Amino acid sequence: MPILIKVPTRALGMPGCRRLVALLGALLLAACAAPATPTDQTNITGGVFHVTPVRPVAELLPIALAATPPAESGEFRPADLVELTSLDPTIRLDIRYASRRNFLGTPLYSQARAFMQRPAAEALVRVQRSLAAEGYGLLVHDAYRPWYVTKIFWDAMPPDLHKYVADPAQGSRHNRGCAVDLTLYELKSGREVGMPSLYDEATERAYPTYSGGTAEQRRMRDLLRRHMEAEGFEVYEFEWWHFDYRDWKTYRIGNVRFENLGRQSN
Repeated sequence: MPILIKVPTRALGMPGCRRLVALLGALLLAACAAPATPTDQTNITGGVFHVTPVRPVAELLPIALAATPPAESGEFRPADLVELTSLDPTIRLDIRYASRRNFLGTPLYSQARAFMQRPAAEALVRVQRSLAAEGYGLLVHDAYRPWYVTKIFWDAMPPDLHKYVADPAQGSRHNRGCAVDLTLYELKSGREVGMPSLYDEATERAYPTYSGGTAEQRRMRDLLRRHMEAEGFEVYEFEWWHFDYRDWKTYRIGNVRFENLGRQSN
């Protein structure tokens, strides 16, 4: 219910009342603008955003491996997944799902590799070259993702955070080899740049329109977006790091594990 505050206006006088109203208004705006913070289901440790899974990943893995991706009808292009670093070795990798440094705190991939469908991969190489002129390079966290991993994410994630993961019943654009999670690094120092949120952070700070953080963090986020959009990528509305390539609908959902993909396709 609303809280009523009685203010002795006579004692304050009109100038004092105006100052009080302005102060209360500022406090109200600050409260409304405050970003969502981690809940009891999430935490941040060691610079990594963590989620407490609904069920242990060790239980979900065999279920996901035994499951089948959704059936699709229609005409699709043949898959042509290529390894990003084979096209441009200056694209750096930090494949979080091949380590414990991810939101579930356990490795999901057996190999730290990044693949995309050839047109998307070639577009990403053009982004890398355009960014180099400004002193930056791409640091990739994830690209093609087998469908079974998407199912683990969905089944492990608390339902109120499902907007941050894809529904396996629909498949992910990562599964189609046309989505990439990435950030920037400085070519001169090799350091990763600061962004308004951590990678995979399931809060409003991750939104590409979030107005908080520092001016420099927002500048870096918007620089990445501008260069990606120039080559046919579109940012996901809840994650500044996630970009979908324009042709994603023309490829089927994939479920091939990294071990079964060619070591170097170019």
